[in-house]
Amino acid sequence: MNEADVDVVVIGMGPAGEDVAGSLAETGLKVVGIEAGLVGGECPYWGCVPSKMMIRAANLLAEARRIPGLAGEATVSPDWSVVATRIRKEATDDWSDLIAVKRFEGKGGVLVRGVGRLQGPGTVVCGDQRFYAERAVVLATGARPTIPPIPGLANTPYWTNHDAIEAKTLPRSMVVIGGGAIGAELSQVFARFGVEVVIVDSADSLLGVEEPEVDSVIRRAFEADGIEVVTGVKTSKVEYSSGGFVVTLDNGRTLAAERLLIATGRTSDLSKLGLETVGLDGAAHSLVTDSSLRVKGSLWAVGDITAKGAFTHVAMYQSRIATAAILRRPFVSADYTAVPRVTFTDPEVGAVGLSERAARELGIDVGIATADIKSTARGWIHQVEAGGFVKLVADMAERVLVGATAVGPHGGEVLGLLTLAVHEKTPLDNLASMIYAYPTFHRGISEALTLLV
Repeated sequence: MNEADVDVVVIGMGPAGEDVAGSLAETGLKVVGIEAGLVGGECPYWGCVPSKMMIRAANLLAEARRIPGLAGEATVSPDWSVVATRIRKEATDDWSDLIAVKRFEGKGGVLVRGVGRLQGPGTVVCGDQRFYAERAVVLATGARPTIPPIPGLANTPYWTNHDAIEAKTLPRSMVVIGGGAIGAELSQVFARFGVEVVIVDSADSLLGVEEPEVDSVIRRAFEADGIEVVTGVKTSKVEYSSGGFVVTLDNGRTLAAERLLIATGRTSDLSKLGLETVGLDGAAHSLVTDSSLRVKGSLWAVGDITAKGAFTHVAMYQSRIATAAILRRPFVSADYTAVPRVTFTDPEVGAVGLSERAARELGIDVGIATADIKSTARGWIHQVEAGGFVKLVADMAERVLVGATAVGPHGGEVLGLLTLAVHEKTPLDNLASMIYAYPTFHRGISEALTLLV
């Protein structure tokens, strides 16, 4: 066993881990980053970046198809090879992390390929190497796709988001099991490129974490794209042959398709990290941290494994806090009351803070206000087909917003102002007294506020 004394060991070099490791290495600390996969993690290779490239391409097709009646005539000829080529270029020559590795090593860090495991406080083993971290060990091992235990599924060539992102050609038909952001976004992309898509979710709505009003808007949009939505039904069996997949639902219906995409969420597996060697539950799926992202002693955790939102922006937020704390510099305590999230369907679904239901369950004196995007001047100009809305959830006793949802074109951008308002607890009267540019989608916020003040 080769042994070495270092300052910091980071296990997992996804967005948060790479950022923590690189930032600490730049200060002159001796930092070892351990990664079995690609440095940079899910986001740049199979997540945020390539999926949004696909969405951008699909939305361009949809916009071109809206030209009749607005700007003349247009002929649209989808070509997936253009998208596939662009994704491969972004992913650095078919998913190579050479650039990311050079970036980290250029900051003074040392990369070790393999699976890291705790072997007591401040001690990490990877293969035949053992590291003693004097200052900190940071866990940032992320999450992986959750594969449901559907009879017959395990031995079939089903797709996860990785396969969908890497596809060089598209199938004629596809069944997507699982709603949520990944399932919804990819379903719409493939449908707009001519794939016959059926999306199935055992819940009653596709985006179950969002306000119930969201579902009807997304269903209308999906119907316009030719996507069949099946909700409230479980999948009981999967079969595969050379002809493709047959998916049997628990209501007896069968769905046949060339491809099957599993998009039933993501989960963290911490069972191989050696948590028990530092007095923690080795079977845990997430770790509890304090406001500086410290788990205990010199052990820290950032990213998906903290269960504070499986988003790159949350991971990077945590990285900055943990880095400052490890360096013993002043830091802002982690605060998750205004975590924004965006599902990049068309229309976009942006949300922040508490839903109406969550606010009521907390006993808040809830006030609700909703503005229809179609009723705004910009919505009318844009000819929003599926509809959309701005919904505000207010604490009427404190006279502040505690949550908000923006659904419509550029819903994720409209969310920016709402996130700031929730984060800063901006008084409702102050929000209502602002001047909102005309005609913008932001005017929906102003219209909704008139119902609360």
